[in-house]
Formats: sequence, structure tokens, C-alpha cells
Amino acid sequence: MKEILRRSITGVIYVVLLLGAVFLSSDAFDFLFMAFGLACLYEYKRIVRIKGYYMFAAYLALWWVFIYLTNDSTAVNMLMLCTIAVDLALLMFLFSKKPRKFNSLQKFIIGLFYIGGGCIFLTMIPYKHDEFAQFLIMGIFILIWVNDTFAYLVGRTLGRSKLFPAVSPKKTIEGSVGGLIFALVAAYFLSWYETRLSVTEWMAMACLIVVAGSLGDLLESKFKRMAGVKDSGAILPGHGGIWDRLDSLVFAAPFAYLILTIFSYVS
Repeated sequence: MKEILRRSITGVIYVVLLLGAVFLSSDAFDFLFMAFGLACLYEYKRIVRIKGYYMFAAYLALWWVFIYLTNDSTAVNMLMLCTIAVDLALLMFLFSKKPRKFNSLQKFIIGLFYIGGGCIFLTMIPYKHDEFAQFLIMGIFILIWVNDTFAYLVGRTLGRSKLFPAVSPKKTIEGSVGGLIFALVAAYFLSWYETRLSVTEWMAMACLIVVAGSLGDLLESKFKRMAGVKDSGAILPGHGGIWDRLDSLVFAAPFAYLILTIFSYVS
């Protein structure tokens, strides 16, 4: 009971912090996710055992360039392709049964693009339509939260078939399907409030967010399993580290940005 209370209090504080940053100002939102990115990279560095601070410097330089200094579509698309390419390579690592060790350069590239690039695109999403789209980014947060919550609840009550026991033994196929169904319901209601996307586009976004977010969660679990740790950190009582809370969003963000780009071309 005490653990549930601690998790609930931490979860409420986390949600209030996000809501406050989103609706306070765009600068507050930018700064929050810059800081979250640094925290995720710190936890990643500890788990993969990479030394030095050059990854932080590279992330901050990349973040500053793409958030404040350029909106050139060619440069943004190049960063998006690099980030998605690293993510796809990591999916091969996720599903591979062979043990894999990364060298220092590979760890640096993974951290910079998978985590750093993910946080950058998460910050860029609400600016996709020029003005700061508060309800668009909140909608993406809501889709992740709804999927996580109902995947857990449905999995606890109906779960029988393991999804990926080698990496995450508690996740079930039934839970994943339940999370997707409730995320689609949430997407339908979100289309009433954020009309930049049609109901069909919100549904497509929900499917992408759920699939990519679930893969991101599994990917972080594999990194932790290789390192022999339960959580990426302990900064959030009952929830682990910042990377534990953002693993789904960080992985899904460049794909969400890509689908928004596709929507803008076909609409």
C-alpha cells in the first residue's frame, strides 16, 4: 500500500510538472525537456558504462542548433533520418538472440541520436505547425499514458500470453492489445480538442505511438537487463529514473515527427 501511494504521489508530481511546463510557456517546455534529456543521458551513461562528458556537450550543441538556431527542413530531415536509422538498428539489437557488445563510439552515437535525438524531436513536435501547439504535444503524452496504464491493467486482469519474456517477462500480448484499444478511444476524443489533426490522423498517430512506445520500453529493458539493474535511476520514488519514465516517448518521438511531416504533405 505504501509503495502504491509513493508511486501515485510521484506520478502526480511528474504530470503536474509536465502540464505546468506545457501551459506556462514554450520556453519552459523547451528547458524542461533539455534537462530531461541530460538526465536520460546521465542514466544511459551509467548503464552502458561510458566515460567522459563529451556526450552531454554534443547533445547540448545539437539541441541548441535545432531548437533555436535553425528550422531548415533539409537539416531537420537529416537529423530525423539519422535518429530513425539508429532506432531501427537498435530494433535489430533488441530482437537479436546473440549477445552484443558496443564499443565507445557506438555507445556515443546511440546515446546522442536515440536519446538526444529523441528528446530534440519531442521538443520540436509542438512547433511542427509554427506556433506552439500545446494540445498536440499533450495529446501525445496522453496517448502514451493511456497505453501504459491500460496495458498494465488489462495485462494484470486478462494477461496470459507473454509478449517478450526474454526482455520483459511481465508484459503480455493481451495487455498490449488492451493498451492499443484504449489509446484509439483516447485518440478519438483528442480529435475533438486538437483539430490540427483529423480523427483518422489521430488514430494513425495512436497506432504509431503505441507500437513505437512499446518497442522503446522493451529496448530500455534490454539495456537494463544487460547491465543487471532494475531501474535506470532512483530520482523518481517508485518509478525509477527519468529514462524509465521517458523511454517510450524518446523512442516514439522521431517517428511521430515523421508521421506529422507526412500528414502535412498529404493534407
